[in-house]
Amino acid sequence: MRPISARAPLALLLALPLLAGCLERGRAPLAESMGDDDQFCQANGTVKVGSPEYVACRKDRDVQRQRLEARADRKQRDLGEYMLNHPDRP
Repeated sequence: MRPISARAPLALLLALPLLAGCLERGRAPLAESMGDDDQFCQANGTVKVGSPEYVACRKDRDVQRQRLEARADRKQRDLGEYMLNHPDRP
C-alpha cells in the first residue's frame, strides 16, 4: 500500500483535467465563433468607423450573437428537462 503522500500527486494529476474545464466556463464558444465584429463590418472597405452603416452593422452583429446564445441556452435547458422527464433513457 502506498503512503498518503504518494497518492496526493496522483490524485491531483487525475483531477487537473476536470479543473481545467472550469476555466472555460463563462466563455461563449458560439459567440466567439462569429469572429471579430470590427473586421466583419469593415470587410468591404467602404464602411468607416462611426458611420451610420457601421453602427447598424455592429448592432446587427450584437443581435445575432444574442440569438445564438439564447438558442444554445434553450437547447441546454430542453436537454436538462428531457433528462429529468426520462430518467430511464440514456
